[in-house]
Formats: sequence, C-alpha cells, structure tokens
Amino acid sequence: MEITQEQKAFALNGDEAIALAIKQSDVDVVAAYPITPQTIIVEKFSEYVADGEVDTEFVCTESEHSALTACLAASATGVRTFTASASAGLALMHEILYVTAGCRAPVVMAVTNRALSAPINIHCDHSDSMVERDSSWIQIYVENSQEAYDSIIQAFRVAEHPDVLLPVMVCLDAFFLSHTLENVQVLPDETVQKFVGERSIPLVTGHEGKNVPFKLDPANPLTIGPLDLYDYYFEHKRQQEEAMQMAASTIVQVHDEYGQLSGRRYGNGLVDAYRLEDADIATVCVGSTAGTTKSVVDTLRAKGVKAGLLRLRTFRPLPIAEIRNSLETVEAVAVMDRSNSFGGNGGPIYHEIRHALFDAQARPHVVNYIYGLGGRDMPQSIIRNIYTDLQEIRETGQVNSYVQFAGVRE
Repeated sequence: MEITQEQKAFALNGDEAIALAIKQSDVDVVAAYPITPQTIIVEKFSEYVADGEVDTEFVCTESEHSALTACLAASATGVRTFTASASAGLALMHEILYVTAGCRAPVVMAVTNRALSAPINIHCDHSDSMVERDSSWIQIYVENSQEAYDSIIQAFRVAEHPDVLLPVMVCLDAFFLSHTLENVQVLPDETVQKFVGERSIPLVTGHEGKNVPFKLDPANPLTIGPLDLYDYYFEHKRQQEEAMQMAASTIVQVHDEYGQLSGRRYGNGLVDAYRLEDADIATVCVGSTAGTTKSVVDTLRAKGVKAGLLRLRTFRPLPIAEIRNSLETVEAVAVMDRSNSFGGNGGPIYHEIRHALFDAQARPHVVNYIYGLGGRDMPQSIIRNIYTDLQEIRETGQVNSYVQFAGVRE
C-alpha cells in the first residue's frame, strides 16, 4: 500500500508512543494521577508541558477518581481531554466511568492493562478493563506500540463524532508494550493536528427552546448530568446503546481515513483476521499475544496445518457480524482470555465469542483458555499446544473440557 505521508521512525516504548500521540493531537486538558505502569505516559507529557511544546492545561490530581472527574468537567465545557490509568486506578474511577459516558463526554483514556489485586501485582492481565466493559466506553485493544500511537490519534475522531459522543479507552499490555522499545513510525505534528481537527460541538435544544451548542456555557445555560428518574433515564440509556452501535461504522471510517494517510491498517478497524480465509482451526485473542500467535500460525501453516487467528481490536462495540463472518467456516475455535469471570464458566471474551457464534449457520466448537494472569508469559510452546488441542477436537468432534487454564501450575 502506498504511504501518502512522509514519516519518521523513533525508538519508543508504548507509553512514550501514547504521550507523543497526545502531544500531536492538540489536547486542551490532561488530568492524571500516577500508577505503574502508565506513569510514563503522564510523566513524558508533563515534560512537553514544562518545555512549552504544547498549550495544554496539565492537572495533577489527588486520585484517579478526581482525574477522570476533572476530565469530565473540562470535556463538558467543549474542550478536548485525556487521561491515563491502570488496575486499581481504573477501578477507583469506576463510578466516574459511568458518569462520563452518561454525560456523553468524549474523553479519551489510555489504559495500561495491569492485574487487579490481591495479591498485589503490577504486571499485565486484562482484569482491569474487562470489569468496565458495560460502562458504555468504547474499548480498543492494541497489539504493539505502533498501534497504540495510531489508535490514540484515531480515538479522538471517534469519540468526538457527533453520532457517537462516547468516551474511548485505548488498552495496551503492561510492560510487554508499555516499557518495551519498538520502532514507531510517527507522522508530522501538523498532519496529525489536521487529521484530528477541532472538536465539533453538536447543537441541542436548550432550556429556552433555542438550538445551542451541547456544552456548559454561561451564555447558553444547560444542565448536564441531572437527576434522571424513571421518567427519562431508560430513554437516555437506549440512546447510549444507539451511539455504541453508530460507533462501529465510525471506527471503520476513521480507521480507513487514517490508513490512507499513514499506510497502516489493522484489519478493518474492528477485527484483524490473520490467515483465516481457509482456516480449519483458529484462536481468538486481544492485545500483544496476537503477535506471538501469528508466528505460531506461520509455523503451523508451513507444516500444512490450516491455522488462523482473529484478533479483536474493539471489544466494545462488539463486532458481531465480523466475528461471525470470520469464524463460522472454522471447525474449532479457541478463545484466549487474559482475565477470568470467576464462577462464570470461562473468561469474558469467551462468553462474547460464543454469544456471537450462537446463531451462525455453521457453528464451530468453541473452547476457552485462561492464560497469562498477573503477567505470566505466553510462550509459543503453550500456543502450539492449544492448536494441537484444536486439531484433536476437529478430528474427533469431541470436547473434553470447554474451559482450561494454560500455563498454570495445578
């Protein structure tokens, strides 16, 4: 694919790549509280502020709850806002995650996925963001630092689209991505600023019956986030669902425009299918594990095994049609979850994939592997064993165990 814009390569870790993307995206307010392993993002950005490289109000708050509250309040005035968090910090934000989405505030947040305690653990799994899957935040999971950079830039366009107006979290794996150097192709500042553009404020009917911008403005008073009892609450929740459905096509559109600009695409923006065209067996995952899995798929293909991979780039909105179209001709599917729904018979992604495939005309066997909790490695040997299990399921038509733990000491 022809790259339409000249770019420069920098050696960046995932956190630094996100900080640079924020610097280029003309953000008005950044409010944050440090927590490992996202701290580098706001530390690096604070350097940009101190050095006068950005015209951004940087707010150091006393907690993550306050950080998101500050972003929500700023966003309600019509400005562009960003924050970052992880693990217990994201959990402390829980209340305000729902408030932010309910107020239709297009805040963008980077989540450096880290395990929730106890026991205390600072390494990667997806338990923190999976807890928030029903909060009406769009969730994008990236495979590498390049995608982290690209996705943050796209996230502002998606969140602020008048048909969407929902907050977006871009999730990257702690340490595997956040602290590991990669070559990252970076667009010029002016190119990113032009792509992101200025935030567009839609018009709504105000208290006086006039069409006014949907923001807090003394000249045109509005109430945002009011008491909303059973007379209207239900309708507003339905509107959030409609916005989430609209978000899917917006993500695809913005992803396509960015692909034309940068020469980089991640599937269609919702799912990234790898060697699935004629696959008999396949795995499904999110995040950095996809890179390792692709190598295993290539090795198996060289041996004549028709293996494939489906990486979910967006978990919310869940791309039902794309999942079904990608997997319904596969005979056996293994869903790999880096989190667990305790007592729920498998991980959250497993539940969603089975749900998506339930009405498929040719429904494959679907099994689940919980792996990598607390940052435990997922080496190629374990992934190969999963594909071996899938081959046996395909050949025998029998599943011995639908949910297993991969790489754990029993």
